[in-house]
Amino acid sequence: MVPETFTGPPVEPRDAATVALVRDGAAGVEAFLLRRVAGMAFAGGMTVFPGGGVDQRDADTSVAWSGPSPSWWASRFACSVELATALVCAAVRETFEESGVLLAGPSASSVVADTTGFSAARAALVARELSLAQFLSAEGLVLRADLLRPWANWVTPEEEPRRYDTRFFVAVLPEGQRADGATTEASDAVWQRPVDALADWKAGRRALMPPTWVTLAELDDLGSVAAVLDEQRSESVTKVMPKLVRDGEVLRVVVS
Repeated sequence: MVPETFTGPPVEPRDAATVALVRDGAAGVEAFLLRRVAGMAFAGGMTVFPGGGVDQRDADTSVAWSGPSPSWWASRFACSVELATALVCAAVRETFEESGVLLAGPSASSVVADTTGFSAARAALVARELSLAQFLSAEGLVLRADLLRPWANWVTPEEEPRRYDTRFFVAVLPEGQRADGATTEASDAVWQRPVDALADWKAGRRALMPPTWVTLAELDDLGSVAAVLDEQRSESVTKVMPKLVRDGEVLRVVVS
């Protein structure tokens, strides 16, 4: 809960990764969305993309890796190479944990077509009994960093008691795989056109935080997976931190 008067200092934000998973539908690009369980400590009841905090084991450099190097990701997100490694691994891990979609394959140029055989490993990852590097090594899989695109960097407002420095990625649903949303952190999961998700938000049927509705609006403008993949982001993603402004009894979020 945000205090009536913020006196600081702000809580140090925790590093996190979020993945906007997209596919082409019959009427244009669709995004995979999860409605977080009401009552959760952070963003309870909100509709979000798969994602979560970085685990210290996500920085394990032993992971088999294909695609842009950690130094390339570090330049895009203006962070250390170690953190860049952890962010990409967290993006792959959280996407698998929360949607069942695995951005990895038996070789540097292939992707797993069916992830149902990894259900036990998925549960172990969620329980933190297994690291991503251990899972990929045991199954002989290569992390496909080339299937991810750097998209944005949002930081929770300074007034919030729980804060995250979240790097947003975009990835296309691999052929043959399905997103199931089988996670205890979500009350429902759906593929939806960004324009429809935004309409639900404006009508009060969904609650969206600024990073989510801004990303959905950007995806809607692009319209297709091909356009999303062709989108040219700058060399370094700009960090955005909304501000909380109290107007009487109403607390508004302002994105500058």
